[in-house]
Amino acid sequence: MKNISILGSTGSIGVNTLDVISNNPDRFKVVGLTAYQNVSLLAEQIEKFKPMVVSVIDEKHARKLKKVVKSARGTEIVYGSAGYRDVACVSEADMVVSAMVGAAGLIPTMEAIEAGKDIALANKEVMVMAGSLVVEKARQKGVRILPVDSEHSAIFQCITGHAGSDIRRIILTASGGPFLHLSKENLTDVKPADALQHPSWQMGRKITVDSASMMNKGFEVIEARWFFSVDIDRIEVHVHPRSIIHSMVEYCDGSVIAQMSVPDMRIPIAYALSFPDRLTGVGSFLDLLKVGVFEFLRPDMEKFPSLRLAYEAGKAGGTMPAVLNAANEVAVQAFLENCLRFPDIANVVEEVLSRHQRKQHPDLEEIMKADLWARDAAKKRIERIRVPSC
Repeated sequence: MKNISILGSTGSIGVNTLDVISNNPDRFKVVGLTAYQNVSLLAEQIEKFKPMVVSVIDEKHARKLKKVVKSARGTEIVYGSAGYRDVACVSEADMVVSAMVGAAGLIPTMEAIEAGKDIALANKEVMVMAGSLVVEKARQKGVRILPVDSEHSAIFQCITGHAGSDIRRIILTASGGPFLHLSKENLTDVKPADALQHPSWQMGRKITVDSASMMNKGFEVIEARWFFSVDIDRIEVHVHPRSIIHSMVEYCDGSVIAQMSVPDMRIPIAYALSFPDRLTGVGSFLDLLKVGVFEFLRPDMEKFPSLRLAYEAGKAGGTMPAVLNAANEVAVQAFLENCLRFPDIANVVEEVLSRHQRKQHPDLEEIMKADLWARDAAKKRIERIRVPSC
């Protein structure tokens, strides 16, 4: 029996993780859960899984949770950054699923590593902001970090049993998002509802917008650099609209190994939870005869400059990826609030990056300072260019 804590249990990854766990009660037990403000769903999860400890964002939501939970006997309800730490570090947990949205997941994940917990990592911002620190701390603590993203899970499966020195390049596949075939000129008029119509995956709002801008794929490039110790120049992005091939690895002898499945996040989640075993009955089986032709396209970095910015920040290193992430979080939120046009997400990020004085080998405190600076700089920029009706 493996005991699991989930950081971000009410988001799409958290919900799918709990679905996998509920279908394998003889293998997994939930000992900790965190949410932001979704008290009603968290209450349902407490009733079903009866964790030892749960946390929400603040005291107000903790009080509300205590009122709506009907049978929380044995479940401690905490809140705030200290509460998230309690869930990440609960002594009974064998593995922590890091699925919080954005930069908020960095500190709890680092604390879980410090406590010696294996990590199933779905929060790509953790590696984007502090990849070198995360990898080094995991090495020091003897902790395994297993990828949950479908692309990184695919790469992990493709390289298992192979020498890293034999890798020629990594090929990350991208669906292209809802605007793949929309002209650059027409992107100015798209609305949040348009960006949230992803053609292949059901995800949270922020990550779905990142997919539409291809910033999400840029984050994955940076994340892959740290996960697999491969230089960014050897990580390529190919647009694959069907989302059947989740990523590929090309080797020095010309061989290319691909991992394929139907687009279902429960499959990579289950593999991370059960590694090195595989669980049965997780997702649907792939019918290649129905899939037919596989199409691959070169990403258009002029239409989707966020991908270019991510490559540039990843190559620059230091605090630049943390600034990239922070500015993007602020800009995406402004877009979702109808205060920013879609193309201006990348414009805000580019300006903030251009103004940042990079620190090349930052510690965690310096990364968090860069994050705060970038958020403030992005908000000031948005104030100058925001939609008049906002």
